[in-house]
Amino acid sequence: MPNRRRLLHLLGASALGPAAFSLASASTPSAPLTLLNVSYDPTRELYADYNPLFGQHWRERTGQVLTFQQAHGGSGRQARAIIDGLAADVATLALAADIDALHHNGNWVPRDWQRRLPHNSTPYTSTIIFVVRSGNPKNIRDWGDLVRPDVRVVTPNPKSSGGARWNYLAAWEFARRQSGSVAGARDFVTRLYRNVPVLDVGARGAATSFAQRNQGDVLLAWENEAHLLEKEFGQRVDFVYPSISILAEPPVTVVDRNVERKGSRAAAQAYLEHLYSEAGQDLVGKHFYRPRSAAALAKYAHQFPALTLFTIDEAFGGWTNATRVHFAEGALFDQIFTLRR
Repeated sequence: MPNRRRLLHLLGASALGPAAFSLASASTPSAPLTLLNVSYDPTRELYADYNPLFGQHWRERTGQVLTFQQAHGGSGRQARAIIDGLAADVATLALAADIDALHHNGNWVPRDWQRRLPHNSTPYTSTIIFVVRSGNPKNIRDWGDLVRPDVRVVTPNPKSSGGARWNYLAAWEFARRQSGSVAGARDFVTRLYRNVPVLDVGARGAATSFAQRNQGDVLLAWENEAHLLEKEFGQRVDFVYPSISILAEPPVTVVDRNVERKGSRAAAQAYLEHLYSEAGQDLVGKHFYRPRSAAALAKYAHQFPALTLFTIDEAFGGWTNATRVHFAEGALFDQIFTLRR
């Protein structure tokens, strides 16, 4: 039976025929179970610590032994992998639009998936800041410095990376407010991307290009990723908080079609709910995400300097509209990317 369950997980029940469905649904509370968390780039360390925490909680609660698998990459690519058949029990992605895509391309989750957990199914938040070389030799202080001719910017590709979309939109809204117009924002972001020599696929790849390959003068990064780079590279990097940035709200969901087939819904749902527990929220803060819990946020407040944050809804009318205007085929990012060459 263990080998059979392993085969079900790797290949998916649909590849094995109707008998596989009955085997997958016949699991008992005491039978071992594997959960696959398909996530975006900078969450590797968070979930590597969270998995044993939740595994112990679940074992004490139910007696069931869980094992965990993680898959990481650019958020858009991760969503596409699930749509193409990757058997995720949960998706913990960088932006709501990528989970919306799971609904629109195969009904992997229901339309109202965001209503199933608090804070629109976002158990933690983050923002976008700048990572610079030690001592900040280019004196980069705010978004306006990123379009100077002597500055090279490292950021991933918004077509594959959720973090890159947050980067893009943060820069756009800064410029729109500074210039007072959409035209001014478009001109600014076009000039910014002319300073980007290479677009990596995901946020972790961009961080590697900056920190290990010494590409660029400034990395646009998740706040938690900036802290991780500081821990790893010490005095080789600094980071800068700009005058304004975006409130990034990475969402989570059970992948309904997969958990129904695998018989893993109860464990998968509890896996996400436990992120909101005080133990889960403390771990969130430890890994430099901004907790939702007031107690955890107060404990880790020293990590999170106050800055002006705007939301995707306030500035862009939500992810559906932002995707249509900026990231759909032929939309503003494609036009800007063509002009940068």
